[in-house]
Amino acid sequence: MADYEAVQRGPLRLKGSGAGLGADKRKKKKAKDKAQILEQIVSSKKQEEEKKRGLDKRTPAQVAYEKMQEKRQMERILKKASKTHKQRVEDFNRHLDTLTEHYDIPKVSWTK
Repeated sequence: MADYEAVQRGPLRLKGSGAGLGADKRKKKKAKDKAQILEQIVSSKKQEEEKKRGLDKRTPAQVAYEKMQEKRQMERILKKASKTHKQRVEDFNRHLDTLTEHYDIPKVSWTK
C-alpha cells in the first residue's frame, strides 16, 4: 500500500474543460490590440527589408545573374503551362513515331 500513497484520488480533470476549480477566463482582445499587432508586423517587415538591403553583399554581376535565372525560370514555367496534358502526349507520340525501330522495346519472352 505504500506505493499508492502519492496517487491523486478523485475524478479526472480534463484540460480546457472549464469544470476545474482554477478555470482561467481569457481576456478578449480589443480592436486596439489588433491595430497594434498589425503595426508591429508592418514595421518588422520594413526592418527586415532594410536589413536585407544593408546586408546585401552581392556584386552587380551576381544580382544580374540571379535576375536572369528567375526570368528564365518564369519563361520555362509559362512554356510548360501553355500546353495541356493531351497536347504533350500527342507531341510525345509524334516524336516516338519519328524514331526508328531500333528504339522499340524488345520482347522479353522468346517463347511467345
